[in-house]
Amino acid sequence: MIRCRTQAAAEAALAAVDAWMTQHGLGLHPEKTRMVEASTDDRGFDFLGSRFAKGRRYGRPKSLQALRDQIRQKTGRTRSGSLAQILADLNPMLRGWCGDCKHARASTFQAIDGLVRRRLRAILRRRHKRQSAGRTLQDHQRWPNAFFAAQGLFTLHEA
Repeated sequence: MIRCRTQAAAEAALAAVDAWMTQHGLGLHPEKTRMVEASTDDRGFDFLGSRFAKGRRYGRPKSLQALRDQIRQKTGRTRSGSLAQILADLNPMLRGWCGDCKHARASTFQAIDGLVRRRLRAILRRRHKRQSAGRTLQDHQRWPNAFFAAQGLFTLHEA
């Protein structure tokens, strides 16, 4: 990905990259190489787990879904081990994702943080043999966000 301010600069950069690639026995893929006006175009483009459109950088939906799947895998309600062990398993993954997608929108981080805490509350609810049909105010009061912060949970929104 090469970002340029003008069409002429983008064409010159593409020509320079193509010349360098040809010189080293490589080539650009004709279907994957394109110029996009990412500051106004709704379509934008995907690059390394991010989506560039409308002058902004978003987390790519496929990458976000993969992150949610990893969180669900690591936070099953029947997961064994202490809360500290679960957090030790989750935190490196969350830190890595935060580093990769630190330019994503804050609402994305809030949604992921909420998912993690809901899953952790479900584990704690099951361990304390408390029945519930899902999210409840009592769970949030019993285990507030500050509880998880004190336990060492990495929070994307605050990072």
